[in-house]
Amino acid sequence: MAERIRIVEVGPRDGLQNEAVTLPVATRVAFIEKLIAAGLKTIEAGSFVSPRKVPQMAETAAILKAFEGRRGVSLPVLVPNMTGLEAALAAGAREIAVFAAASETFSLKNINGSIDESFERFAPVVARARAEGVAVRGYVSCVLGCPYEGAVPLARAADVAERLAALGCYEISLGDTIGVGTPDTARAMLRAVAERVPMNSLAVHFHDTEGRAVANIRACLEEGVRVVDSAAGGLGGCPYAPGASGNVATEDVVYLLDGLGFETGVDRAAVIEAARFAFEALGKKRATPRTP
Repeated sequence: MAERIRIVEVGPRDGLQNEAVTLPVATRVAFIEKLIAAGLKTIEAGSFVSPRKVPQMAETAAILKAFEGRRGVSLPVLVPNMTGLEAALAAGAREIAVFAAASETFSLKNINGSIDESFERFAPVVARARAEGVAVRGYVSCVLGCPYEGAVPLARAADVAERLAALGCYEISLGDTIGVGTPDTARAMLRAVAERVPMNSLAVHFHDTEGRAVANIRACLEEGVRVVDSAAGGLGGCPYAPGASGNVATEDVVYLLDGLGFETGVDRAAVIEAARFAFEALGKKRATPRTP
């Protein structure tokens, strides 16, 4: 049997949160339904952040309600603080995500606090979630570069990842937030983190600003990573990372993995259709997939 790679689809959260248009709940639910139909089993459903700051993620509770009782699919939600966690728990969330940065300046711009302060804020969130039987995933932003600081030391990315693992995050997603990585730097970063956190607890999350995301993913696969984040159609960006383009497209990742002989359980044509639906809803022209 072919070795399996788990794809974490981030389009409905990380993808939509940076769009100018706020989609209604029914459209976001339909987008997720199409992604489920494509075979994706882990799909970020939204986030419990202030609707004043991120209106695109308003009514995430209604999104979860629409899938209440659905088996065979995980719908994690981003939670920034205890208020967000309480709302997520009330909505029936079974998995949450917390986020930190490997860059002090990015952390200050993103959450108005240092790296240490970010851990002070979400440590009790992780503890409470785990006490409630809710799984927690951790994100590390700017592992390969920061829009404000430039290159980020590998040791800092490894340190933040290790701290997230120590809190109880079952998986750590390593994010190239501004898409400056190369296969060599991605490989070096992953090796540095894997010295502190087991490889089977790591995922990679590449933005495609410089068009190298697929090559970077391949390099990380060769190092042993087996979880990849992506967004249908390459949706996304980052409001706190000037110049960052969208996430690597899920259809491009599936094309790569199929070609390498990995099993994903994902229908590429159905992902493209889901992306087309989202782009039409956003009133944007769908980019032609890079791969055939």
